[in-house]
Amino acid sequence: MYDVITIGSATIDVFADIDPKFKQINLGDKVLIKEIEFQTGGGGINPAVALSRMELNTAFLGKLGHDHNAFKIIHELKKEDVNVIKTAPSKKRTSYSVIVSSKKEKDRVLFTYKGASDDLRYDEIKISELDTKWIYLATMLKRSFRTAKKIAGYAKKNNINLLFNPSTYLAKQGKRKLKPILDAASIIILNKSEAGLLLKSRSNKIKTLAKGLYNLGPKIVVITEGSKGVAAYDGSEIYTLPAYNVKVKNTTGAGDAFASGFLAGIIKNQDIPHALKLGNANSASVVQYFGTKNKLLTYKEATKFIKKRKENVITRRI
Repeated sequence: MYDVITIGSATIDVFADIDPKFKQINLGDKVLIKEIEFQTGGGGINPAVALSRMELNTAFLGKLGHDHNAFKIIHELKKEDVNVIKTAPSKKRTSYSVIVSSKKEKDRVLFTYKGASDDLRYDEIKISELDTKWIYLATMLKRSFRTAKKIAGYAKKNNINLLFNPSTYLAKQGKRKLKPILDAASIIILNKSEAGLLLKSRSNKIKTLAKGLYNLGPKIVVITEGSKGVAAYDGSEIYTLPAYNVKVKNTTGAGDAFASGFLAGIIKNQDIPHALKLGNANSASVVQYFGTKNKLLTYKEATKFIKKRKENVITRRI
C-alpha cells in the first residue's frame, strides 16, 4: 500500500530568464533570453517528488504522450523513488510549459500546453492500483477532470483520504462543479484569491473564506497568502503562521512545495501546527532558487530548518 498517490499533470518546464526591462512584451518584439533551464514539473509530478523526499511511499498517476519527454519524466520519477502507475500513452504530446521571468523580479509569466495531461480516462486505470492511504489531487481539466471526479468518488467510498489542491482554473468553476471532489476531500489547500473565486465571495477575511470552504465538506481548510503566510481551519480553531523570511528568486512551484510539506506533516504527525511549519519550510527552500524541485527538502532537512526559525503558529478558537 502506498502512503500517497499524486494525480495531476506531468510537464516539461522551460525556465527562461530575461532582462527585467521587458516587463511588457509587444507583438513583433525579439527578446533575448539570458539563461535557460529544462526541468520536469507539473501539478502531479512536483508533489510526487516532494512527498517521496519526505520519506513517504509515493506513486504518480497521470497521462503522458508517446514521446521523448514522457520517457524523461518517467526516468526522473524512478530516480526519485516514485512509482509510476501505468496508463496507455496519449495520442497527444506530453504537456509542456514555458516560464518566463527575470532573476531581478519575484514573479513570472507562464505559458502552458496541457496536451496529454487532459486525456486521462477512468476506464484505463486499474482500480486495484489505487491502494493508498492518501490521494493528492491536483488540477485536472477536460476529460481528466471528469476522471478526477470519479476517482474522488472512489476515494470517498473506500475511505481513502484525499487532499485537493485546485488552481485558479478550477476555482473559477465554482463549488457546484467541484462538489463531487469537495464532498470527498479531507483537506483542501488553495490561495486566498482561489478561495474567493471558488466561493464566489468578495470577502477579504480569511476567517470568512475558511468557514465557507469548511462548510463545503473538507475537514481541514488551508489558505495561503504568499509572503503574508498561511492559515488553516479545522472547524473549531484557526491556525496562522507567517511566511519564513527568505530571499525570493522565483515563486514557481511554491504552492506545490507547501501543499506537499503540509500533507507530509499530517501523515507523519497528525498535527496541523507541525504540518504548517513543514509546508512553509519546503516552500521557503524552493523560492530561493529557480526551478520547482531543485531544493525540495527531505523530512530531516525540513525539521532541521524549522528548529532554526523563530516563527510560531498562533491558534485561535473561532
